[in-house]
Amino acid sequence: MISDSVARLGVFGGSGLYKMPGMEPLEDIRIETPFGATSDVIKLGLLNGQEVAFLARHGQGHCLNPSEVPYQANVWAMRYLNVKWLLSASAVGSLKPRIKPLDILVPDQFIDRTRNRPATFFEGGVVAHVAMADPFCLQFRHLLLESIHQLELGDRSLHDGGTYVCMEGPAFSTRAESEMYRALGGAVIGMTNHTEARLAREAEIAYASLCMVTDYDCWHQSHESVTVDMIVENLNSNARLAAQVVSQVAQNILLNPLDSDAHSCLKNALLTRPEAAKQEAKAKLQLFLSKYWDV
Repeated sequence: MISDSVARLGVFGGSGLYKMPGMEPLEDIRIETPFGATSDVIKLGLLNGQEVAFLARHGQGHCLNPSEVPYQANVWAMRYLNVKWLLSASAVGSLKPRIKPLDILVPDQFIDRTRNRPATFFEGGVVAHVAMADPFCLQFRHLLLESIHQLELGDRSLHDGGTYVCMEGPAFSTRAESEMYRALGGAVIGMTNHTEARLAREAEIAYASLCMVTDYDCWHQSHESVTVDMIVENLNSNARLAAQVVSQVAQNILLNPLDSDAHSCLKNALLTRPEAAKQEAKAKLQLFLSKYWDV
């Protein structure tokens, strides 16, 4: 087994990306966390010399819808494995004409429209308020963008920045909803990343998102309506490129390890006094609290 002291790159594979091509396998780990089981086994391996922990967000065979993904367990497990940088690869719909299907977008903001999922670890007796003004690690975003620039994109365009609207799903938007998200300033729409970003920040993991555009959502009436067949076809194309991006990120982060404010964001975020915290909550959150409290 590889050392738990090694800082790792973590990858959440989204729709279409269920394995990590080119990764030298080291170990498959199934982790039972204080928040339940992860979506699937976590595959540890070497990619361009960098130790990587890969997890298929929706499970092998895509059996978990976006609301069923065990986000808390997935992020907790990544922190347990000493993941310092967490890259999310995700399929999204475009909310702007200039962002075309098969384009890539690295977002810098979120709008949360979810309602049926936990988005914090800190409840039940321990309270923390982490800063989320900039929900993505600035340094990790920069490295991700540089890594994409090093690849051949063909006819695809790379978009630096934009707001990711996170909806509940699993059904796609109504046309009225899609127009509302456009009016709010959304650039792309998806169903997973916002929840992961909040939890990753609380877990002190630097998080960045690789958004692969599959369609124009349903607002673009001159474009064909969104169908599962259309999305699957674009997913397969996007997954091949996403694997190349992850490989390049792994290489670059090995050559230039990053530090991030996210790695110490709980330092000034914990409001509960240690002596007032409920023991059950302290035990559940020991992985996060032991750095600051005597637990």
